[in-house]
Amino acid sequence: QVQLVESGGGLVQPGGSLRLSCTASGNITTINAMAWYRQAPGKQRELLATTSSTGNANYAGSVKGRFTISRDDAKNTVSLQMDGLKLEDTAVYICRRFGAVDNWGQGTQVTVSS
Repeated sequence: QVQLVESGGGLVQPGGSLRLSCTASGNITTINAMAWYRQAPGKQRELLATTSSTGNANYAGSVKGRFTISRDDAKNTVSLQMDGLKLEDTAVYICRRFGAVDNWGQGTQVTVSS
């Protein structure tokens, strides 16, 4: 079984930056694709960025050019660098590890407010 724990959320002003991390632990025997999602109150969960097992990244249009996903397989960590944050980026940010059984973290709150 694999556990995912996100960190790095917080309160930031519009235009600011945050770096989120998601660390996997447990029975990790393969390098899998991973992704970041977010969910705002009253809205559907939104896929933001994915990284393949070889590090290829893809982004949703809403964050392309502002967010960067990266991974450090030696540390079982995937990160999301978020720059140019906007009010509408406020949400709970959740990481996912793809596999025969997908793993999800509990999420970390990001609040963008002046």
